Amino acid sequence: MRRPLAVLGLLVVLLAACRSSGRAEPAPAPEPEPLRPAWQPVSLPMPSGLSGRLALRDVASCAGRWFVVGAVVDAAGVTHPAAWSSADAATWTPLRPVPRSPYGVENVLTAAGCRDGRLGAVGGKSGGVHGNPRISTWRQVAAGSLVEVPAEFEVFGGADAVNVGRIAGGPRGWLLSGNRATGAAAWVSPDGSEFRLVSAVPGLAADATGRPWVADGAATASGWLMVGSVLASGRTGSRAVVWTSADGSAWRRAVLPGGGADEDLQRVVRAGDRMVAVGRRGEGLGAWRGEGDAWRPGGGLGGAGTDRPGRVWGLAARGDGVWAVVAGSAERAGWFSTDGVRWSPVALPVAVPAGSDRTVAVTAAGEGALLLVDGGAGARVWASRGPWGPG
Repeated sequence: MRRPLAVLGLLVVLLAACRSSGRAEPAPAPEPEPLRPAWQPVSLPMPSGLSGRLALRDVASCAGRWFVVGAVVDAAGVTHPAAWSSADAATWTPLRPVPRSPYGVENVLTAAGCRDGRLGAVGGKSGGVHGNPRISTWRQVAAGSLVEVPAEFEVFGGADAVNVGRIAGGPRGWLLSGNRATGAAAWVSPDGSEFRLVSAVPGLAADATGRPWVADGAATASGWLMVGSVLASGRTGSRAVVWTSADGSAWRRAVLPGGGADEDLQRVVRAGDRMVAVGRRGEGLGAWRGEGDAWRPGGGLGGAGTDRPGRVWGLAARGDGVWAVVAGSAERAGWFSTDGVRWSPVALPVAVPAGSDRTVAVTAAGEGALLLVDGGAGARVWASRGPWGPG
């Protein structure tokens, strides 16, 4: 009996020695100090003939032009479509809206895209017997006016309507990304004068593999790309999905390989020769990098001070990398990466909490960046210039 007790005692002594003399677990690496751009507030002049509160919804930039869109809400609560343009993101000029429908007169411009230095926008106004949003698109013409493009009700509305989300410009024209009762949807146009709905087709339609949801779209070197998620049949979580098309008519859906966690893609942007997308990865946020048809997981972003579950408010490409804004504190809501793998926090002038009662939008070009935050009580825009990346 003494021998087993002696062995047991020896094991206890050895374990205690390991605990007391063994190396301590390495402490986690501290999060890097945030980059601190010199944010400057932007003043948007009130459009001629209007007064009231600015309700700002989106920003865009390309070819040396910057745009902000939204509406003016007058004292009676009536909305009026509004947009501004700038050559340097510092001095702004209102564009003259030209509505061509009864609902267009009161549109709120909710999404902005840019192509060849000209603005394209999506606007809406609730109306009709059921109060459903009446969607219009808008395009900037040579004279500098922003003209409404009326469409048949069934193009954006009808029994299958769900949402019209983002707008993107590119070499092949314009892409609207959204969803219908049949599944994912796209609207395409070569010049913005008329959009064609593409839905209920293979790749976009819900099928036996699951129900898709599109969150964003962008132009690529070979056509169009949309990102989102699919809720697979028999599963409780979603999978990240990419759709690609050469012409906007035929779409191919690819479910990205995941680690079993709940995943989605919420924003996508073209950064040089690659695409970068950001979305939810389990309880956090992560990036994916796409080169051609190959997509690989990038680095995670967010940490202490980032809201859970993650929400991506915006993603934009700068000359030195990509910039994402997520829900979180002022010190941890902005994130920057030169390659989509390693991410550094970017200090913002304000916190950007999650919530349906606010709007946050970002855009960038070269060494410039534009941030819009509208919490309902007031809208503000900031601009910064200067390098963020090394060197």
